[in-house]
Amino acid sequence: MMSVKNAVLLGVFLGAAGCAAPSVYAQNCTASKAAAIECFVGNAVTTKLTEPRYGMALPQFKAYGVAVSEILQTNHTYLVLIGISSAIADALPPKNANGTTNQSAQDLAVAQIVDAAIAGGFAPPPSNVTAQQLQWFTLDLVNAMNDNGGMMQMLTPGVGLRIVDSYVVTGTSGGSVNWSLVDASLATAVQNFISSGLMKIPAGHTPAQVETFLSSVAQAVYAYKVSTNRATL
Repeated sequence: MMSVKNAVLLGVFLGAAGCAAPSVYAQNCTASKAAAIECFVGNAVTTKLTEPRYGMALPQFKAYGVAVSEILQTNHTYLVLIGISSAIADALPPKNANGTTNQSAQDLAVAQIVDAAIAGGFAPPPSNVTAQQLQWFTLDLVNAMNDNGGMMQMLTPGVGLRIVDSYVVTGTSGGSVNWSLVDASLATAVQNFISSGLMKIPAGHTPAQVETFLSSVAQAVYAYKVSTNRATL
């Protein structure tokens, strides 16, 4: 498991943003774990292994590198974000219905779904890690997964989002969504999944939290569909 975490850590660093060359050699890279990571990030930028992304300045990017390390030390937050990332890359691609690019639609969905996961307590930020950094981490993963050679279509990790969308479609009439009906249908679905043993609520969480999370996900899915001119996922 640790080797997997290290691979994700390296991949995120090399795929994330950078900017002007840093003065990494004036820093004691062995002073702490954080210092070592900051040096690694700085060297990656200096050798042009990265390109600017998300508008981060160098200090922000170094702090983000440290944050990624903290995220990967959690028991489950990074797993939830990886799951969200694969689902979004599969079901919410950065394209309009006509095939043209619409990266902003996917990026907004990432932000909305990650925020919902944080609010529900399913992806709590580690100490000294911000919600924005969790979003950046997820964006890095999603961007890497977008180019998947069609494998996502076979593995279908986005099936959960498509199920949620089916309730949005059912609750839509004349172009308007009856959100009360959608929420009620999702709540019933959650209860049915639990009673049938298909869903197990994590310790410390309640069915109501899952229902609230799915309601937020449904809103994010709908916003994505409007932006990309899709009738369904």
